[in-house]
Amino acid sequence: MLLAIDAGNTNIVFALVDVEGGREIRARWRIATDPRRTADEYAVWLSQLLALEGYQRSDVTAVIVGTVVPRALHNLQVLASKYFRTDAVIAGQGAAQWGFALDVEEPNNLGADRALNVIAAHANHPGDLIIIDFGTATTFDVVDFRGAYKGGVIAPGINLSLDALVSAAAKLPRIAIEAPRDASVIGRNTVDQMHIGIFWGYVSMIEGLLARTKAEIGRPARVIATGGLAVLFEKHTDVFDIVEHDLTIQGLAMLWERGHGSG
Repeated sequence: MLLAIDAGNTNIVFALVDVEGGREIRARWRIATDPRRTADEYAVWLSQLLALEGYQRSDVTAVIVGTVVPRALHNLQVLASKYFRTDAVIAGQGAAQWGFALDVEEPNNLGADRALNVIAAHANHPGDLIIIDFGTATTFDVVDFRGAYKGGVIAPGINLSLDALVSAAAKLPRIAIEAPRDASVIGRNTVDQMHIGIFWGYVSMIEGLLARTKAEIGRPARVIATGGLAVLFEKHTDVFDIVEHDLTIQGLAMLWERGHGSG
């Protein structure tokens, strides 16, 4: 089986993917990103989690890594070679080049997570696409009907927005990221007003940017939401056509298949 590793700024997701069985994700685990974490630490943690799911290290026959944290890469490569007896395939390099047109001014600066989302979204859905990934940052990526990446938007993630607000305003309390109790946008106390500003303000940002993006594309475009925080918004707006929580992992599996598997 394939161990697909998506190393983001906040968390690293490890997913056990059965590439012989239609890319079924058999298990997934998440750990806080820390570039100082060693291969030995990853191995102890992963070995225990694999055993809990009924697997062992020998079941992993290939490893692919997509990362936006360069400092984390070395220890993940050591993990693959020392504990899984295989060289990690690095998304975007060698046989795992992206394989789609990057119609932007700085193609080399596209993050691995966004490129992997493009691969999976275009493979799964026809036509023009807008991919929204809710992570540390919230990114909007535009893919045309031919699969070319046309550009997008980078906005602060909702947690970053809340952190900035609380750190800059001494009297404001730290609140949980959650939907307000009702649809009212007139808060009657400080905490409610913060929930409204953060949550409905963020929903309005999403809806507004999508409306502008669709108008600029000028053709019908499907909106695909992904990322750990997509679930927070999907019940409170109707602008998402599809929610795919494992889009980046799908992209890693597809990229590995393209250069190393049967796909």
